[in-house]
Amino acid sequence: MNLSKIDLNLFVVFDAIYTEANLTRAGQIVGITQPAVSNALARLRETFNDPLFVRTAQGMVPTPMAQNIVGDVRNALSLLRVSVQESRVFNPADAGKTFRISMADLIEAVVLPPLMRRLRRHAPALVIESFLCKRRDTTKELAAGRLDFAVDAPLNTDPQVRHVKLTEDRYVCAMRRGHPLEGKPLTLEGYLAQGHIHISSRRNGLGEVDLALGKMGRQRKITLRSQHYMMAAQVLQQTDMVITVPERFARRHDLPFTPLPLPSVNTIETHLYWHESTDQDPANRWMREQLIELCADIMAPEQRAASPAPVVG
Repeated sequence: MNLSKIDLNLFVVFDAIYTEANLTRAGQIVGITQPAVSNALARLRETFNDPLFVRTAQGMVPTPMAQNIVGDVRNALSLLRVSVQESRVFNPADAGKTFRISMADLIEAVVLPPLMRRLRRHAPALVIESFLCKRRDTTKELAAGRLDFAVDAPLNTDPQVRHVKLTEDRYVCAMRRGHPLEGKPLTLEGYLAQGHIHISSRRNGLGEVDLALGKMGRQRKITLRSQHYMMAAQVLQQTDMVITVPERFARRHDLPFTPLPLPSVNTIETHLYWHESTDQDPANRWMREQLIELCADIMAPEQRAASPAPVVG
């Protein structure tokens, strides 16, 4: 049986005939005429190569074939009704949905702990799968439904992808406590004289700092290139290397830091991406709201700490 050629509405008619044992009443339940019910029954008979229902004085009596399949048909229809209902209304307290989010380990450390605390309270059955999708594949994966969200720099300009800013930060030069540069003004020459840790998900290629230096005809010395931020703090504790990171990372790991001597390097933004096809989906919208709200909560105390004290007098 080729299911792709079967009209699923036929099974709604089948269930109605089985329940009512009368074609006219079945049509009234489904909302179609009696001739349309007869036509649907004829197509079902052809599909199953069985009469399915036999007309008697007591009404339309199901054949053994109809009796064998009615349970599965009703279960399938019930599952479809539930799926349609859940697609219209999302109840986080009962939902067992899995959300797949692409993000690097740096944003994972910021977002996932408060997100999981929030979900344990409001949506305990939800599952989060976090992994890093290649940037060039993000749009395709979002469109295919293999990815629900991506958290990344504002670089995706595909019109199919919606996005909103989650966080904003600035780059700083971080180091271990007791480093010769700790507490001292950092000049460009002093910055370039250091051994640098560079974090990138790619095997090669330049970062934003390197591009800015290249425009000046300068180059820094990258001593360690890795794809993981979380190990960098440990390397810093054991060496005199430095790392250019968002200020939030340096503060969270209690690392001394100093502003970059590169005015051309702008602040760093993190955006939340999702595909336009899921824009009105209640589940997707609910999770977007959670991510946006918790990132606003993360940013608020940092923004207050960075604000200048009010002038009194």
